[in-house]
Amino acid sequence: MDRSEGADVVDVRGTVADGFEAVADAFTRGFEQRGERGAAVAVYRDGRKVVDLWAGTRDVDGHEPWAVDTAQVVRSATKGVAAAVVLLLHQRGQIDLDAPVGTYWPEFKAAGKERVLVRHLLSHRAGVPVLDRPLTPAEAADGVSGPAALAAQAPAWEPGTEHGYHAHTYSWLLGELVRRVTGRTLGRWVAEEIARPLGLDLWIGLPSEEAHRVGRLGQIAEPPTAAGGGLKLRPKRAVAEAYRDPASLTRRAFEAVDPLPDENDPAYRAAELPASGGISTARALARFYAATIGEVDGGPRLFAPATLTLARTEESAGPDRVLVVPTRFGLGFMLHGPASPLLGPGSFGHPGRGGSLGFADPESGVALGYTTNGMRKGVTADPRAQALIRAVRSAL
Repeated sequence: MDRSEGADVVDVRGTVADGFEAVADAFTRGFEQRGERGAAVAVYRDGRKVVDLWAGTRDVDGHEPWAVDTAQVVRSATKGVAAAVVLLLHQRGQIDLDAPVGTYWPEFKAAGKERVLVRHLLSHRAGVPVLDRPLTPAEAADGVSGPAALAAQAPAWEPGTEHGYHAHTYSWLLGELVRRVTGRTLGRWVAEEIARPLGLDLWIGLPSEEAHRVGRLGQIAEPPTAAGGGLKLRPKRAVAEAYRDPASLTRRAFEAVDPLPDENDPAYRAAELPASGGISTARALARFYAATIGEVDGGPRLFAPATLTLARTEESAGPDRVLVVPTRFGLGFMLHGPASPLLGPGSFGHPGRGGSLGFADPESGVALGYTTNGMRKGVTADPRAQALIRAVRSAL
């Protein structure tokens, strides 16, 4: 179904399969009621694309229309792609999830981290979400300073006993592990082993020849109400206080890079930052997740059944030392729960702070990718993405 016609307020382009019109309606309401500037959403069902929509402007502060191939920085939605690399290396017998990280990265054993396991990195249980000295944006991007800082860093809690979101340090933890095991950077591994075989417009480390396709991010105002989103936009007092306190693990985790990097800077986009710097189209994000649960348009399936089980088996649950609210993680993926509602109890994926989202739901065969250039304050459960999820659920 062509949605380029009949949109009174916003010119929504793309296609929707019969039965999934509610997703197009929810996407349109994102612009009409939730302040969306530019966005895209794609949905796969049983390996077949059933929704592929885009609208608005490619730049949050511009006028050029979002094109069929516009990509955006997806922030922490990158973490799910990075986690898949480690799980695929495990699937190939190259990484033991129960081995100490120091087995592959000897320098990491320092300062009480000798018992940190690979699975602890993936499930945010390693205890190193903060750095005693934050990195500059240039240091964060150089591929050397981050791993060196983490190798010397003492954990904030006994590794393996609690969990707390490793907002930035996840980049260097997984990136260095993959480099030590494979001799390739994580971004290169994704390009060669995931993006190329699946035909994905998805990068961790943006090639210069693709830079013209990427829109500008920017902060947008919160809507006056949730506009039917069903979620409260005002954070709990404890969460707000944690973000205000410069000594809290929350502030220190999100300020492990200081000053905050300019995500529109070409140098930042070219850097390989698996925690926050991935760039993707919504179509590629959805196709990636579709490939984790089955074949996609005849393309390769990424996860064997045992690996899929690992991805969505709960490893961490309960109060998050960094995000403060209760969270649930499998091996690298956020799981369905109050902090990050997905399609159903078996869903796994990852949101990006400010809006973007990618996930798969094996029970329904659904995979979804959502990208936006309008950043909001929330880390998870963005009302725009939640409205799309509810629309997909109504179509099943």
